[in-house]
Amino acid sequence: MATNGTPSNHKFLIHNHGDHVGVVTTPINKSEKVKGVYMDDGTEITLNSNHDVPLGHKIALVELGEGEDVMKYGIKIGVTSQDVAVGDYIHTHNIKTARW
Repeated sequence: MATNGTPSNHKFLIHNHGDHVGVVTTPINKSEKVKGVYMDDGTEITLNSNHDVPLGHKIALVELGEGEDVMKYGIKIGVTSQDVAVGDYIHTHNIKTARW
């Protein structure tokens, strides 16, 4: 739900404020203007997608330089392997996992 009580047409979810990525809940097309919602308080953001982003994958919410930490769930999940722009598709081509 949007913060005003009306249904939201969001295409990605953001777990916490401060996260750098959102998780795609409906496939996103390149150049599409898309809405996301923060799960911790229901606020919404809108951005333009720079790439096609498949269901379940991540979209960048902030600009990050190469070698910067990537935050999700309020914790570091990886490190960028190249510069990332708002709206970029985030996956193994531009992030290295923090797990190993």
